Amino acid sequence: MRNPLGKKALSLEPSGIRKFFDIVNEMDDVISLGVGEPDFDTPWRIREEGIYSLERGRTFYTSNSGLKELKTEICRYLERTVHVSYQPENEVIVTVGGSEAIDLAFRAMLDPGDQVLIPQPSYVSYLPCAILADGEPVIIPLKEENDFKLTAEELEAAITPKTKILVLPFPNNPTGAILTREELLPLAEIVQKHDLYVVSDEIYSELTYLNQHCSIASLPGMRERTILINGFSKSFAMTGWRLGYACGPKQILKQMLKIHQYAIMCAPTASQYAAVEALRNCGRDVEEMRESYNQRRRFLMHEFKRMQLECFEPYGAFYVFPCIREFGMTAEEFAVRLLEEEKVAVVPGTAFGDSGEGFIRISYAYSLADLKKALERLSSFIDRLRSQH
Repeated sequence: MRNPLGKKALSLEPSGIRKFFDIVNEMDDVISLGVGEPDFDTPWRIREEGIYSLERGRTFYTSNSGLKELKTEICRYLERTVHVSYQPENEVIVTVGGSEAIDLAFRAMLDPGDQVLIPQPSYVSYLPCAILADGEPVIIPLKEENDFKLTAEELEAAITPKTKILVLPFPNNPTGAILTREELLPLAEIVQKHDLYVVSDEIYSELTYLNQHCSIASLPGMRERTILINGFSKSFAMTGWRLGYACGPKQILKQMLKIHQYAIMCAPTASQYAAVEALRNCGRDVEEMRESYNQRRRFLMHEFKRMQLECFEPYGAFYVFPCIREFGMTAEEFAVRLLEEEKVAVVPGTAFGDSGEGFIRISYAYSLADLKKALERLSSFIDRLRSQH
């Protein structure tokens, strides 16, 4: 019997996060700080709109690119938050989460051998999506001494004649790093100098704590070079609603829509109606969630300082990325021992690329009570490791 499997699929490594949490799921009484999912319920107004849409019998397909009403609200939202204007008719696609938007962008834009620059540590889907689209991923290792920000020098050094796309994963999962307007400007100059395109993943745009989020699409000359990707999962606590979107130049969006038509048809209808309500009337809910995350962020940084655990201060998303090199073990060894000895689950930094070695990702999308309990156990674990040296 011939091998039923294709080489491309076989070449992909399974998600390091899923692999680790398969172990977690078999244990009792574990405090998990590993999942990047808001601990808030979806705001009531959004849920009620979703329920109402079902009661009204709105269970049909929408147009392939999404409800016109939702695309209009997305354009209004981006205009007031990142000051970029898009046309709802042909520059917006509503997708099944931000992950589908990333996949569509790569498949629409890449030819075999085109290189995709992927700064790491970063979200696990960029590299496999690039491979599945016949692109060639080129990793740019981000450095702790730069607060895990992409620098102009690092970008310039990674570019070759085959480079076509730069992935900008900021605010960043897993590090919590952000890029300000001042830090984006030199990157934009290099992108234009080398005639590149940017896939800007801005799913955590609402979760920035000191500066307002800046999109590279808002910089001079960058709107026509950028696919702006965002969604509702993180900002509006709508992970299970599976809703995202992509905005960009219409000639690129036209091809992305074609792939979306054949692969997906359209994003979930009830979710789209609920998202209209989210964008129109739930800004205050987002603000309250952001304030709560910020409180937890400050608590973790205070506790790390008390433990003398090295960790740069993140200003975005809901993750911290402490360094565990002093303990002389790999990130996976540290995470496994912490799980086995203290029943606290964190994610090894290597789940997000080789440059995550020496770090662990801790999510603070959990209650303060759970965070306090988990940090007490982490502190005991660290004290024990230090006493053994």
